[in-house]
Amino acid sequence: MKKLIIFIGALILAQSTIAQDQYSKGMEKAFQLWKDKKMTDASNLFERIAMAEPDEWLPHYYVAQINTLISFGETDGEKLAQQLGKAKEFLDLAKAISPENPELLVQEAVINTAWISFDGATYGMTLSGKNTQLYQKALELAPDNPRVVFSKAEWDMGSARYFGKDTTPYCKDVERAVELFATFKSETPFYPRWGKERAEQVLASCKE
Repeated sequence: MKKLIIFIGALILAQSTIAQDQYSKGMEKAFQLWKDKKMTDASNLFERIAMAEPDEWLPHYYVAQINTLISFGETDGEKLAQQLGKAKEFLDLAKAISPENPELLVQEAVINTAWISFDGATYGMTLSGKNTQLYQKALELAPDNPRVVFSKAEWDMGSARYFGKDTTPYCKDVERAVELFATFKSETPFYPRWGKERAEQVLASCKE
């Protein structure tokens, strides 16, 4: 009986290791497709991984992120609605897996920004206030997350610019974000890493 229990335990561990290995290989392949600018293929692979790994928030997050990124500059309203609808669908699935996640709050704000970018007159009034709340909540949850600090600062800069106000007060937040990028680490494989180069560019423009 003892040998049987040991055998079953070893079998479960082996299956878990194989599944984790398949997950890692799939994620790495999806990122390579993304790097090769095959955005649709990358999104589709992340989606398949998400369906196979219902307890992992990251593949859901990357489906949302890719579909949001390709929506900026899109002029076809129907295509935009399809892409951002998919982004929101997978974001909601990710939030169900990992509630109170600052990375997901930032992603939700970026989806809103894509709508505002498409039609500010229609979506600006309703979504701008929502974004301010999302960034504030993300900052409360993770005050030392560089993406949160930078994203909030860039949003605040954009808002100030829109209303004809000085953006300089937010440069200190961008500078802090750059400092945080240099030290921020996550033990979670495939955790978001974007933002550093953009933050450095914005900081450089602050010093001009």
